[in-house]
Amino acid sequence: MSAIEANALTPTNFVIVDTGCANLSSVKFAVERLGYQVNITDDIEQIKQADKVIFPGVGSAEHAMKNIINKGLVSTLQGLTQPVLGFCLGMQLMTESSTEMKKSAAGGDNNNRVECLGLIPTQVEPLKAQGNRLPHMGWNTLTHVSNHPIFEGITEGDYFYFVHSFAAPISDYTIASCEYGSAFSAAIAKDNFIGCQFHPERSSTLGSKIIQNFLAL
Repeated sequence: MSAIEANALTPTNFVIVDTGCANLSSVKFAVERLGYQVNITDDIEQIKQADKVIFPGVGSAEHAMKNIINKGLVSTLQGLTQPVLGFCLGMQLMTESSTEMKKSAAGGDNNNRVECLGLIPTQVEPLKAQGNRLPHMGWNTLTHVSNHPIFEGITEGDYFYFVHSFAAPISDYTIASCEYGSAFSAAIAKDNFIGCQFHPERSSTLGSKIIQNFLAL
């Protein structure tokens, strides 16, 4: 983006939470491409005062939650009343817990339950891929889309980009679903908290539409 283009961005009070475990530059660029300024921060006051909060993440829930705890962000995130949008792991961290498979010292796998932020009352579990290769990586279609404002202009059958091995099951908080071996929540929401399992910033025009819809809330 040129200096002229950067100067032409609309001033906003939008923030991207720096969890220490996300590709923040690609998320920032996705917002700037729509013509808005956005700040990357882990400053508690900036996050509290923002008009919109984007909460991205990649990697493991355990590592991400340790970062969030160490940054002193847990109560701040739990207390937000403005619209908050989580991407991929960010969505998973909005749930009550995530069950990850962890190698034990004696060999083999053990379930490792990670306490998350508890913003949306559901859990994240290993994706039931029914023999399909994991992680679920690439383009896939939404099999159900609710009338939530985040999905204005989005319909069943639209493609979005996924990279994940864990997912939230279908629940009362599911606002979009997808299938990969079995059905899972492609997006969940409760009150001001919205989470997308897919990556809007990597989902081309439709992903930009999701971000635009969110910023317009």
